[in-house]
Amino acid sequence: MNIFESFLLGIIQGLTEFIPVSSTAHLLIGQEIMGLEADDMMFSFLVIVQLGTIISLMVFFWQDIWKITLATIRSIPSLFRRKGDTLPLNARLGWYIIIATLPALLAGYLLKDAIETLFRMPLVEAAIRLGAAAILLSLAEWLGKKIRNLDGMTGLDALIIGIFQVISVFPGASRSGTTISAGMLRGFNRKAAARFAFLMSIPVMLAAGGYEMLDVIKMPGLTDFLPLLLIGFITAAIVGWLAIKWLLNYLGKHSLYVFAIYCGILCIGCILALVLL
Repeated sequence: MNIFESFLLGIIQGLTEFIPVSSTAHLLIGQEIMGLEADDMMFSFLVIVQLGTIISLMVFFWQDIWKITLATIRSIPSLFRRKGDTLPLNARLGWYIIIATLPALLAGYLLKDAIETLFRMPLVEAAIRLGAAAILLSLAEWLGKKIRNLDGMTGLDALIIGIFQVISVFPGASRSGTTISAGMLRGFNRKAAARFAFLMSIPVMLAAGGYEMLDVIKMPGLTDFLPLLLIGFITAAIVGWLAIKWLLNYLGKHSLYVFAIYCGILCIGCILALVLL
């Protein structure tokens, strides 16, 4: 990998992490087109560059994160003295994010080796996950009532959305597409589903990036690899912030069908590439 390739992968990550078209699938496709070897170094790059988009997410939602964190901490003493649904909204959202995070954290820890193996078959995994994203996004638009707001969320909603997030642990699955679709299938409107999906992704992505960072620190040739990581990281952060702002505005007026169609077309393209190349 060279500096230009790292820059391009950072743009791809920033554009597609939050737009529900699977950032990992696009990174895997980009990796294949650029002829980059699917080795441990590439796996580490793909995971850590996601930290750039997490930074953009935390900057964009910093006020929400601050209010939710404070409210959740303050609610601890009274948590077991009254029903959860009587807590302030920000406190409830904090506990719901914790509930939604646990399944994916557990799956990521238990399935780490299997996940790394799948990264070595980029086009196959990209095709599978893009096809799954196309179906899931279509079902969310077709079946979702899109009438609920986050003030009506329950622990069961959070758990179900969290279970859906387990799918996004695997390479090629769209984290935002999977969790936004899950929220919509629970009846939430597009913007509410997207907001909760973005907030709940922060702990999982920080954990994945932090865990992989431990391996990167031990990696031979880190001095040469570090500039590539920084370029991809910074690029993904800047582009990611712009993508979040655009998507939230878009979802206020438009459906997810355009993303489902895009994923379907790209899935077919991957399959054709596997057959013909």
